[in-house]
Amino acid sequence: MKQLFTIFILSTIMMTGQDSIPPSWNYSAVTSLNINQVSLTNWAQGGDNTFAWTVIGNFGAEYKGSQWSSRNSLKLAFGRTKQGESDFRTNDNEFYLENLIAYNVGWKIDPFFSNTVRTSLTDGFDYKNPLAPRIAGFFDPGYITQSLGFAYNPNGGFDTRLGVAFQEVFTNKFRNYSDDPLTTDKTEAFRFDTGLESVTNAKYNLDENLLLDSKLRLFTRFKSLDVWDIRWDNTITAKVSKYINVNLNVLLLYEKNISPKTQLKQALQLGITYAFI
Repeated sequence: MKQLFTIFILSTIMMTGQDSIPPSWNYSAVTSLNINQVSLTNWAQGGDNTFAWTVIGNFGAEYKGSQWSSRNSLKLAFGRTKQGESDFRTNDNEFYLENLIAYNVGWKIDPFFSNTVRTSLTDGFDYKNPLAPRIAGFFDPGYITQSLGFAYNPNGGFDTRLGVAFQEVFTNKFRNYSDDPLTTDKTEAFRFDTGLESVTNAKYNLDENLLLDSKLRLFTRFKSLDVWDIRWDNTITAKVSKYINVNLNVLLLYEKNISPKTQLKQALQLGITYAFI
């Protein structure tokens, strides 16, 4: 693992040193606070008070040179909700880091290397169980994926890539995410998979103040090419004013090792958004 990060750092240094034109870096940092509230006082028709909040941060750094290019992004999301007299419960909990380096060889597709880190920011709980047991934590599980292949990046808010991938799954207490069901004599805390990874990004203005941001990730293991892990994150943002947005987020997940059923999260929120950069 240390060797992979060393390669990534050295590649970044080479990228800034070999271009014949001045390097160009673009940075972005956007945070949003989304709130949902229902307050009832002497309400004869029944109901309960509800309060929910979510903080989302999207940070990026993109480099464009004559030959080398790089795209780095970090998404942080955390939110909690409270209904009636019950305690606050976590409703959003995400850490997603992606680094990509590509080299322009003059073709329609460019060779690339990427590294992705996925985990939860804090503890996760199973609220369907009355005892609400802890089922996840920071880097428990943690997913790190390296991919090497070719990327297609035309102008117009669309890009896609496909490569051979190496995925590591790290766990501590919650080894059901990393355990190999074929080895019944032990429970593994680490799993290593090789396969194919495809990542597609699309960002389009549907209207003057309406933006669609979509990211689709597919991963399959060489030992089971008929089974694909799916992560499809879609956000539609309607800009109400300079700082006020309405966001609709739909996140679809499918990973057979975690759950045989498709997971779906949908959130419609009014938010305050501020761009630092």
